[in-house]
Amino acid sequence: MKEALQTLGTNQKDAGPYKDKRGKGILYLLLWGIPLLLNTLGIIMITSVGTSFSIVRWNAPFVLAIKQIQWTIIAVLGMLTCYAIPLRLWKKYSGLLWSFALFLMYLTLLPGMQKVYGASRWINLGFFSIQPSEVLFVFSVIHVARKMHEKNITKRWAFLRLFFIFMLSVVPFIFQPDYGGAILLFVLMMGIYVEKFGWLYPLVIGGSMGVLGFMPLLVSSPYRMARVLAFLDPWQDPRGKGFQIIQGFIAFANGGLWGVGLGQGLQKLKYLPAAHTDFIFAAIGEELGFVGTSLVLLLFVLWFVTILWFYVNIQDAFVRTLLWGIAISVALPLIVNLGGVLKLFPMTGVPMPFISYGGSSLVMMWARVGFLLRGIRDGLSE
Repeated sequence: MKEALQTLGTNQKDAGPYKDKRGKGILYLLLWGIPLLLNTLGIIMITSVGTSFSIVRWNAPFVLAIKQIQWTIIAVLGMLTCYAIPLRLWKKYSGLLWSFALFLMYLTLLPGMQKVYGASRWINLGFFSIQPSEVLFVFSVIHVARKMHEKNITKRWAFLRLFFIFMLSVVPFIFQPDYGGAILLFVLMMGIYVEKFGWLYPLVIGGSMGVLGFMPLLVSSPYRMARVLAFLDPWQDPRGKGFQIIQGFIAFANGGLWGVGLGQGLQKLKYLPAAHTDFIFAAIGEELGFVGTSLVLLLFVLWFVTILWFYVNIQDAFVRTLLWGIAISVALPLIVNLGGVLKLFPMTGVPMPFISYGGSSLVMMWARVGFLLRGIRDGLSE
């Protein structure tokens, strides 16, 4: 697959937007313009479905929307900061950045840290809280990409280094607990390895590790088993574990082709839990219908295709791996979120990129955009 993409990039270099500054400018625009559209849609939907929640909790209708707008401003500023710093510096200090993110992860295990649904995944800083796992995902991409391109590195040695990085990173996920995040990190690192060294080690060794490591954790927990059983048949417990899945389907059914209209959805009235976070795609389906959800998916596909175009046209190996890793780090939570809402996977509480309510996720998603733009700029200028 890697060779086919490289051939495609080679064949396109003498034609099309690669030599056309205007065409390349349009592709740059898509890289940040599409996230901006998705982010704006998220704010609109959070305003629509989060009104009742805001009134109940804060006695004000637009608290969630205002907070998301504030986070958007911070996130865009963060993106500009990531873009302003040369990629060679991010690469040079990737180990320190990863270590800092890992330090934040271990801080969540200290007594007194904020718990959400029984899991210690947040650090409360007073005015706001951060989720260190979002930081770790981004800095892990940069650090692993760097490690994959050290001089004279072999397949086996690269895999051992990746395994060492993963084992240090996964410990706090286990104790928080956040097994969904641990699995995402595992697949992310395997995906980055595949880009340079192929499928052999991830399929044989990585697959065995995944089955032997995560299956016992799954079957040993009644709560996680209950979520899996609810995924298989939500009607066995329609008012308990299966409630959210069923209400999500009702939201899609209510929306039909065109939706019931912004602000007109009924599922947000305490029927659909997490309508502004994990299940915001179902809320979009109810209020904007199949047309609205299809547009969202089309924007994501167009964004990934744009990244792929740059990927096949850049010669710098590190930048290519970085683009690949960033794309995977956005695609994975998107697939998991959609899979949970559409009952393709068990629900794991992963937000929808750029759209769901939440500051940590939004800031780090925009940081990815900054790294993409900077990596492409530095990669094409060499």
